[in-house]
Amino acid sequence: MRIARFTTGSDPRYALVQGEEGSLELAVLRGDPIYTPIELTGERVPLDRDDVRLLAPVIPRSKIVGVGRNYADHAAEMGHELPVEPLLFLKPNTTVIGPDDPIVLPPWTREASYEAELAVVIGKVTKSVSPERALDQVFGYTVANDMTARDAQRTDGQWARAKGFDTSCPLGPWIVPGLDVDDLAVRARVDGELRQDGRTSQLVFDVAHLIAYISEAFTLLPGDVILTGTPAGVGPIDHGQVVEVEVEEIGVLRNPVLRRD
Repeated sequence: MRIARFTTGSDPRYALVQGEEGSLELAVLRGDPIYTPIELTGERVPLDRDDVRLLAPVIPRSKIVGVGRNYADHAAEMGHELPVEPLLFLKPNTTVIGPDDPIVLPPWTREASYEAELAVVIGKVTKSVSPERALDQVFGYTVANDMTARDAQRTDGQWARAKGFDTSCPLGPWIVPGLDVDDLAVRARVDGELRQDGRTSQLVFDVAHLIAYISEAFTLLPGDVILTGTPAGVGPIDHGQVVEVEVEEIGVLRNPVLRRD
């Protein structure tokens, strides 16, 4: 099952994505499936219709929790030791954009970098959950690009500005509930060239551990998003380029990059 959020020019709606590549349809749902049972309206909309635009599949009402240095090869390429415990940071919901929306680089960074990641969408209020029960709290999974201003990350000493600028968290193209995420490919391409190629089996701290650990510090609310970390191969991206992030069995998230100085 794939759950998309879309618009045809009016208010956003939710739908199940059905059919095969080249003939995908949106089976429209009543309400927000994170909060209400899935109920079809009977309306079907071709995904390739001119007025259909996919949106970020979720806008967190509370927070996005990122996890740094959660792949050993990425920590090594950045010159860091592996953390003993998950290294957490927050991104505001104003960072979120959807498929094909532009990543707009702020004028104060000259070293913006892409980061391909598996994203976890929380479905239930979660506080101090055990690792054994943590996956019961998940609504589904999507694809994320944790854009980072590397120069600001180095100079600021903390990551709020480097990780939290507007448009720095593309999410999409949809949410997949009930997915086994123990060993999925996580890739990034820039202008069609493969830059990152890792697997979730390489995570230092797996999804269940992350949810349990994070929920000890923050109450996770329905719609909150956890970014699980990025594999090796991160690098700079700038105006006019296109970045594609892919997670196996979910899909491809594509965004152009703009700079407005």
